[in-house]
Amino acid sequence: MNDPHAPDTPPETPSALPDAPADAPVAPASSSGPGGAPRVLIPPSAGPPLRPVGDQIYEIGDVAFGASWRAHLVVPTGVAPTDLLEAGRAELATLETLFSPWSPTSELSRFNAAPPGTWALSQTLWEALLAALDLGDDTGGAFDPTIGALVDLWGFGPGGRRQLLTPTPSEAEVAAALELCGWTRLRLNREARAAVQIGGMKLDLSGLAKGLAVERLSARLSAMGATSHLIDFDGDLKGRGLRPDARPWSIVLPTLPGPTTRPTVVAAADVAVSTSTVFRKGFQHGARIVSHLVDGRSGRAVDTDLVAVTVIHPNATRADALSTALMVMGPYEGPEWAEAFDVAALFTTDDARGRLERLTPAAEAMGG
Repeated sequence: MNDPHAPDTPPETPSALPDAPADAPVAPASSSGPGGAPRVLIPPSAGPPLRPVGDQIYEIGDVAFGASWRAHLVVPTGVAPTDLLEAGRAELATLETLFSPWSPTSELSRFNAAPPGTWALSQTLWEALLAALDLGDDTGGAFDPTIGALVDLWGFGPGGRRQLLTPTPSEAEVAAALELCGWTRLRLNREARAAVQIGGMKLDLSGLAKGLAVERLSARLSAMGATSHLIDFDGDLKGRGLRPDARPWSIVLPTLPGPTTRPTVVAAADVAVSTSTVFRKGFQHGARIVSHLVDGRSGRAVDTDLVAVTVIHPNATRADALSTALMVMGPYEGPEWAEAFDVAALFTTDDARGRLERLTPAAEAMGG
């Protein structure tokens, strides 16, 4: 979750945005770009979206897990924007003490460094681990929360990049790391809310941690009355409620390096959007870009023609985890799985035919 290439610096203090749309960095749905008129996706809603509690939009933000987060929100009467900012900081600081693999004192790091035995977990880490294991079951291991040893081996963990002369590990190194991984090998003691450390197993929840942070931050802001907001945590986003002008928040999917594709805008009244891509933290190896995502089934970093997957889902944690899993699955297994499980997703590939986009039926039904 820690990203050394954090996006632009968030505001140090809350700022009002009375004259511009709250999602000003995101192009309005009526605009057109180099790829032509935008594709507008309108996700279905379980009910009418919440009306805004005020008529002015503020922007707050800070840094957590080494990456920037920001929120555009409508502030309720009697609540100061600075109170919302401090609440957001406190919520994310708590999560950092639990999930950050870059902090040796985090609960996750302490479990990873623990000797063999059964170790009790906090309620928050326990619930996140259960969600991750359920996803491992659903995706046949494409999402695996136990691949920390492989992530480290490929140079994407706290230890940093591999040596330039050996950018990819040997088969023997991969085989050795695989012995310490495997979501089916992790044993739980549900009565004690505890996990069994087999010795050397390293949990890695980065595939859902940002989404979980967005979900928790959204809940915290809503509990304080700011029920209309758009949160962006390093590319994982969630919109809730309506803007003061009664329009939904708009999210434009990120522009990828290379050939231009049609811009896509998601109307986000009560929905989360997460994009996984090889261009974020991967590295060039020969003529290929090696993704920072590691497939726990093979032990190898993802290296396919699939360059990005976007998932649209009501829950930000699920959206984050599914975008990761579908990237790992690749350009053939991924779309088939997403269609079978009715997941709204957009797949972008680069192959001999050029850059292609494919929407699942659930996404097409949103108006794409």
